[in-house]
Amino acid sequence: MNRSQEFYNPGSRKVQEMLETRALADHIAGKYVQSRLGPDEIHVVEAADCFYLATADAEGAPDCSYKGGRPGFVKVPDETHLLFPSYDGNGMFRSLGNILENPRIGMLFIDYGRPIKIRINGEAQVSTDSRLMELFHEADAVVRVTVRDVFENCPRYLHDVGRGEISAYVPQPGHVPPDPEWKKKEEYEGLVRRTGH
Repeated sequence: MNRSQEFYNPGSRKVQEMLETRALADHIAGKYVQSRLGPDEIHVVEAADCFYLATADAEGAPDCSYKGGRPGFVKVPDETHLLFPSYDGNGMFRSLGNILENPRIGMLFIDYGRPIKIRINGEAQVSTDSRLMELFHEADAVVRVTVRDVFENCPRYLHDVGRGEISAYVPQPGHVPPDPEWKKKEEYEGLVRRTGH
């Protein structure tokens, strides 16, 4: 089975066929979706002061939360594992509770300054093991993630939060958004729709 077949579900495939993006999707999955973190991804993760965490319960009901800390609060012990703390919060433990029922998670790291988006999918475990707990000051628990998929995601719709500006790539009346730089690469010739300049 190739990477595209295991990465996309039947629903994704149906939309890809409907919108004629299957060749592009196969190219991206085959070339860019990895099963381990590379040096660039590790740098983004270890420098992050926040990320977004998607979980679901045993029935598939989703939940998304923001996780924040000091830069370096997510640790990368090796290229297939991440560790992050669960700090004192509202006591609901929706994310950790979901992980106990369904270990499959999604993580989104955004570096607005560069701009870069890194998506990581994997399986998580909740731990109170003292060897892990001592890595994180004031943690209630530690989540250990085994990486399944990691890929950089097109950042063109990220707004410039530092300057308070909306991304130039966002469609709006009377404005033709420019094509992102990645669409101009030769490897995508014939795979993407060119809509801008």
